[in-house]
Amino acid sequence: MSVKHAILGLLSWQPLSGYDLKKIFSDSTAFYWSGNNNQVYRTLLELYDEGLVSREIIQQENLPAKKIYTISEKGRQELRQWITVNPELPVLRNSFLIQLAWADQLTPPELENLLASYEEEIHTQWLIHNQSSPQLSPEQARSPREALLWSAIHQNQLRFYQTEWDWVKHLRVSLAEIQS
Repeated sequence: MSVKHAILGLLSWQPLSGYDLKKIFSDSTAFYWSGNNNQVYRTLLELYDEGLVSREIIQQENLPAKKIYTISEKGRQELRQWITVNPELPVLRNSFLIQLAWADQLTPPELENLLASYEEEIHTQWLIHNQSSPQLSPEQARSPREALLWSAIHQNQLRFYQTEWDWVKHLRVSLAEIQS
């Protein structure tokens, strides 16, 4: 994920502080990101230096000053240009598949425990996503199309976990059949 463009996208909704942005990233399932928290602040400084955002410093009593960032017209143009570029294909990096590649070294009960544990984790994630709503409700959306796009992102995540869950259940059944 491009942190730079994700920040510009979030700022296209409304002005936000660095803290607000960090909270959105950490609470969101749509914005998977493995960077550290300082990366948000570094990126905001870069965006500011490039003229892609402006900032307002608000003095607070008994608290550090709050910096509120707003996307500039140049930032909107950058975001729009990035959106129109053909997307990169998703990269499948699943460490469980690497474990599974060498799992023939395990005893049948050890392998069954590994698969059962993975199935439980995937099912839990599916339940969490299934019970949550899309990150953007129709009331928050700027247009019906935006609401539909966010709903589609949510459905994509649900389908990922559903497919992974179905796959591991099928694998467990197949292994049980060849071990009988």
